[in-house]
Amino acid sequence: MKTYLVTGAAGFIGANYVKHILARYADIKVVILDALTYAGNLGTIMDDIDNERCLFVKGDICERDVVDRLFAEYRFDYVVNFAAESHVDRSIEQPQLFLITNILGTQNLLDCARRAWVMGKDGQGYPTWRKGVRFHQVSTDEVYGSLPPEGFFTERTPLAPRSPYSASKASADMVVMAYYDTYHMPVSVTRCSNNYGPYQFPEKLIPLIIKNILEGKRLPVYGDGGNVRDWLYVEDHCEAIELVLRQGRDGEAYNVGGHNEKTNLEIVKLTIATIRRLMEERPAYREALKKRTKDAATGELSIDWINDDLIGFVKDRLGHDRRYAIDPAKIAADLGWTPRTKFEDGIVKTIEWYLDHQPWVEEVNSKLKN
Repeated sequence: MKTYLVTGAAGFIGANYVKHILARYADIKVVILDALTYAGNLGTIMDDIDNERCLFVKGDICERDVVDRLFAEYRFDYVVNFAAESHVDRSIEQPQLFLITNILGTQNLLDCARRAWVMGKDGQGYPTWRKGVRFHQVSTDEVYGSLPPEGFFTERTPLAPRSPYSASKASADMVVMAYYDTYHMPVSVTRCSNNYGPYQFPEKLIPLIIKNILEGKRLPVYGDGGNVRDWLYVEDHCEAIELVLRQGRDGEAYNVGGHNEKTNLEIVKLTIATIRRLMEERPAYREALKKRTKDAATGELSIDWINDDLIGFVKDRLGHDRRYAIDPAKIAADLGWTPRTKFEDGIVKTIEWYLDHQPWVEEVNSKLKN
């Protein structure tokens, strides 16, 4: 039986990852460590926690005593680190918080793993490691900075972060790789493009647009809406992480992209059109609307107002990178991974999930307001 320590698993990608591995393997144990900050929602993973295959511990990755105790209590084979402050806008307002969690927290995890996993020293004085262990760092394409209209990020692209968030993630990546170079620690890193799918926090673009439409609010778009992102369905990302964790090479970084480049404005317009179409095809979805307008002629709920007129352009974000696009050729060649989900299918599944899970959305929104 393999035992995982998964940090930050009450957040968006971490929660989806835990659900993915629990569904995939019958013979694993998962210990979740999460501080339950504003972006962590225990309700997202409550159904997965059975205190046998999956256990939850509330704690901060910066707390050495907490992490050391977990390593002493459980014989972890894998550490998968999702724990991070991750919202770029918040990093502009509170940069130090991002440096503490994302850099020092990652280093604390690495050091606790090092003490628990080292078996001795080889003839050259390097540590020897317990067989089969791996520390995996979940990172982001934002560490590479901004791209011109052509070209792609590869694993050889120099790191050039341009926000406090991306700088903290790039620093954490470098600390992880330093543990490989210095101690020969078995580590790996994945750098993903923009994720979307179920359980994403409402501050992010797609769930924010869905939420605002259901509340009859304007849809804010930074600048001219021309910023380009590569979009990756979260389930595809989880498959890639698990593949790298189990089959990737020590000391390697792998880019994970979705082959779905879209401008922010395209995303917003497609989300508007998809919500309107779904409500036209399935009248029950109209009941999810908090803004209830009636057609004067029929007396029925009207959705005519769900259109591009809801879009409102706002002042651009500081240091807003113009384009990200990932080349996932390495992970495809080395491990055989390619994204399964076309964006046109994934966006429909995502919107349907949010329309079908309004109690979850309301719970997270109420926490955000508090």
